[in-house]
Amino acid sequence: MPAVPAPAKGRSFQSWTVEPLQGWHLPLLDDPAFLPLQSLLQRSLLLALPDRLLTSLTSHRSLAGQILVALERQGLTRQQVLGLIVSRRLNRRGTCWQVQHLRLALAIGEDASSFSRAALAADLLRQAIGRVKGAASWIATASSLDTPRLATLREQGFQPQRTDRLWRWQPPADRPAPVPPADLQLRPLNRRTAPLLWHLEQATCPAQLRQLLDRRIEDLLEQSDGRGWMLVDGVRNEAVAGVRRLHDHPGGGEAVELSLHPAWGHLLGSPAESLLHRIARGGSGLWLRCEVSDEARQDWLQSLGAEAQGEAVLMARSVWRRQEGQPALRAARRIEAVLEQLQPRRRPLPTPSGPLGALPAPRSPALPLAPR
Repeated sequence: MPAVPAPAKGRSFQSWTVEPLQGWHLPLLDDPAFLPLQSLLQRSLLLALPDRLLTSLTSHRSLAGQILVALERQGLTRQQVLGLIVSRRLNRRGTCWQVQHLRLALAIGEDASSFSRAALAADLLRQAIGRVKGAASWIATASSLDTPRLATLREQGFQPQRTDRLWRWQPPADRPAPVPPADLQLRPLNRRTAPLLWHLEQATCPAQLRQLLDRRIEDLLEQSDGRGWMLVDGVRNEAVAGVRRLHDHPGGGEAVELSLHPAWGHLLGSPAESLLHRIARGGSGLWLRCEVSDEARQDWLQSLGAEAQGEAVLMARSVWRRQEGQPALRAARRIEAVLEQLQPRRRPLPTPSGPLGALPAPRSPALPLAPR
């Protein structure tokens, strides 16, 4: 009998399974690519049970994120984690979701072809999108130099929205914070002032991206943990500049969002710097993003001593799902169709083809012919 050829080196598309993160997966996540996410994964597992309990007791949707892992069985008992994807909702209604992390194990880089890695990343991304119900749009960010990641996002329908340059700014200890302008009011971010900052960010965000994000006032407060400052024009009761916290940055410090009203570009100086000093906590570094086409803001950040940390491409896609009718309504229609067939039907009346006044006289029945 001829020898059976050995399978080609590399993994096929059917060689792994994707499932939600469980507690027994943590010991398997020992690859260097997953170690920086250990605290995030552990916190997600701890909060999953209380979140499911609150969701079952109330009518609100679950606010927890989604973590999926790709597993490959090796032998009878051992399994290896090939990759994972972490996604979270960007608003309370769950209409917009964001891909936070999409990482593949470094151990599979030597014996897996580039096609296998691309297929694995695409499968994780596709299943993450397919398992979330009610999402209308997805957001993802990738480095402008990460060509494989950008290609994977494009294959799954993501389109670039803008390219930002990341800046890291450390507040100088020997430089006092500038004083805000006297004609503007400095207000902290809270439930009373949140609508002002929300209107400011709506005015500075492009229309297409604003529709995809679908952000409300309560979403702004929740994402920023209530930490932010703004400069308000007291005459118009309008926020003209503002800064708020986004999230903790993996490189240390916090990522913040700095917004300036298009008609108040002259505040890009000491007034904007005063907001950065206000939100910097304990001298920790701040991470800011600036669109590559905004040369004025980039020059200002460089004059403050901020350091450029590369470029990131913001990509987004819409999710179109077929809207099906309610099950009860469909069942009622089927029953109505069956009952209609069982109802007695009357003989239809003839419809005259000519004018009503010229109806033909009824014809008498024909008599049988007499025999000759």
